[in-house]
Amino acid sequence: MAVSSSSPSRQITPRKTPPWKTFLQRLFDIPWTWRITLGYLTVMLILPIAAMFLKAATKPPAEFWQIATSPVALATYDVTFTTSFAAALLNGVFGTLIAWVLVRYDFPLKRLFDATVDLPFALPTAVAGLTLATVYSDNGWIGSLLAPFGIKVSFTRLGVAVAMIFISLPFVVRTVQPVLQEMEKEIEEAAWSLGASQWQTFWKVILPPLFPTILTGVALGFSRAVGEYGSTVIIASNTPFKDLIAPVLIFQRLEQYDYSGATVIGIVLLAISLVMLLGINFLQNWARRYDTK
Repeated sequence: MAVSSSSPSRQITPRKTPPWKTFLQRLFDIPWTWRITLGYLTVMLILPIAAMFLKAATKPPAEFWQIATSPVALATYDVTFTTSFAAALLNGVFGTLIAWVLVRYDFPLKRLFDATVDLPFALPTAVAGLTLATVYSDNGWIGSLLAPFGIKVSFTRLGVAVAMIFISLPFVVRTVQPVLQEMEKEIEEAAWSLGASQWQTFWKVILPPLFPTILTGVALGFSRAVGEYGSTVIIASNTPFKDLIAPVLIFQRLEQYDYSGATVIGIVLLAISLVMLLGINFLQNWARRYDTK
């Protein structure tokens, strides 16, 4: 009688798919709208930023730090960010006031006045800078009125602030205006009927839901002012330690064929802007949570 011997069965373990292959499979499974979005963001945003970081990485860390913290660079950071932040805050106040007038009042030529707010969007920045430099010069329409008081605007840091205010104002107005249009006026009338004054109604009824929107407009205006070049380069004297801004310093480095140095300044500019925008977004989220309580 023959005895059949059976060999032990081998347990076959499935092969693990490489992570990159899994990522590609999931990438091809997503809807085509996501594919277009990711592709567009990659080409227009991610790749240029990555190229800028790679270019700056060619500098040793010590040299990178030396360029980023040079006295001229620190002075330009101060002029750029301090002036941009001040211009954005000023536009936050007056832009909200302009939006309020456009929404709550009817007056002659209202549509023309409303369309004028968008003029900085359509006007070339070089033309805006030339116009502002002419108007605010010592012989200009406004500059001649300020000259007797010793106030000089063109070719000073104050001129840089005026240019930043001019180009960033529409961001606040156009952000706040739709929210004001959707606010119910009956809430204000109810506050008045309960004995609240106009100031109390604005401070406790209107401003809390409007505050996150104002912060959004301020953030957009700040971002626009930080990156402004065309108008500020004309109205400023571009003198180091006086009114030289970071975008102009980057252009000066490029004229000297110092591409790595220009990239270092650009990365610092990007990092500081990102930190400030994240801070403003944090305030927006905090204001929304406070409003919902």
